[in-house]
Parts: sequence; structure tokens; C-alpha cells
Amino acid sequence: QVQLVESGGGLVQAGGSLRLSCAASGTIFSINTMGWYRQAPGKQRELVALITSGGSTNYADSVKGRFTISRDNAKNTVYLQINSLKPEDTAVYYCNLNSVGPFGGNMNYWGKGTLVTVSS
Repeated sequence: QVQLVESGGGLVQAGGSLRLSCAASGTIFSINTMGWYRQAPGKQRELVALITSGGSTNYADSVKGRFTISRDNAKNTVYLQINSLKPEDTAVYYCNLNSVGPFGGNMNYWGKGTLVTVSS
């Protein structure tokens, strides 16, 4: 059983910053990627940023230059530094972990989400 616990969300004014954290625990086999997705009210969940076990990163175009994803492999923790926040960044941010399953294949795990609200 793998658990992901997010923290760091909150209410912030436009232009402000936040740092989200996600700690993974449990029986984790080889991690492929960790990342962040978000879902705004009335919209589908979308990818924000991903980081591989090797440190390669991928960002949504809408957040490039403002968001930075990083990870601490020893702690199975991923971070998302969010700068220059905009009202349209308001969403529930979900942590995701993709790993090798106990019998091969890939397993996808999700946190419960942390709410980021940006006021104008």
C-alpha cells in the first residue's frame, strides 16, 4: 500500500508564492515518475509537472518559468515551488507517483489533493 500526503496549499494573493510537498510512504518499488496535477472547478485534471527518477522534468506550457518541480529520492518526496501565482492557478493540486508494480507493470498512485487559491 502506497500513501501520498500533500501539504503546502493555501490562500495567496496574485504574484505570491507557495511550496507544495508530497511525501510517499509504504511499499514502493522502483519509482518511474513523481509529479503534480491540478483540477480547477469545472475542468478536467491536467498535468502540471513531472520529474523522473533521473531528474528530467516536464512542465505544462502554462506554468513554465513559474513552477519548479524537484524531488528528494532518499525521502520519496516531491516538491513544487510555485512563483508568480495567477488567479487561474486556483485548483486542487494532486500528487502522483508512478512506479513499477509488485508483479511488474506500472502502478499509479494519487494523493488526496491540496487546495491552492489565488486571489486577485
